[in-house]
Amino acid sequence: MLIYGPAGYGKTMLAATMPTPLILSTEKGLLSLNHANQMKVFGSHQNIPVIEIKNAQDLTDAYQMVATSNDCKHFESIVLDSISDIAEVVLANAKRQVKDPRQAYGELAEKMTTLIRCFRDLPEKHVYFSAKQDRVQDSDGLLMYGPSMPGKQLTAGLGHFFDEVFALGVSSKDAQGNTYRFLRTKADAQWQAKDRSGALDDIEEPNLAKIIAKIQSQRLVS
Repeated sequence: MLIYGPAGYGKTMLAATMPTPLILSTEKGLLSLNHANQMKVFGSHQNIPVIEIKNAQDLTDAYQMVATSNDCKHFESIVLDSISDIAEVVLANAKRQVKDPRQAYGELAEKMTTLIRCFRDLPEKHVYFSAKQDRVQDSDGLLMYGPSMPGKQLTAGLGHFFDEVFALGVSSKDAQGNTYRFLRTKADAQWQAKDRSGALDDIEEPNLAKIIAKIQSQRLVS
């Protein structure tokens, strides 16, 4: 699944609601991950392990470890937080190695497309990608809120990789006037989103373990 939203909305904290997660993060995400490690999740404190991604090789190495190492077999979920920040790290490294920036963007698109597919297709793992939010152009040329990546090519095709694409929102309109978060699972004129499972309501509680259980229950019924 891919979940996007503005900075500070809690995309990283959602990782703590995944079943037994391992998080891949750039340095930008580590402060909020420290916060997440102090969360009380499902009645117990959960210390979430993190692999820091500083360049494309780190990401490749992390994939090989997750895919082949016995030490990673007990992780039920892999989290890339955020794929937008990770792509920016990969792009910065690529720019240092070429004279023409356009070449760096081409290299970025190729590397990230391959790695996104590899992580997405990990067997027997739940995979959660978080992404930045921006006004992006859809295939019909309409501007909508959606997941954002460096480079038009990556941004335009990002949502197509995933079965589930959600927009993380924040509202202060509950009965007590409290702020609460929610996940938008269906697209409309303003928001990119989709739910290929058909199991989810238009608005869901931001608890990814519950969402996964709901999708799996629907598959069992089908």
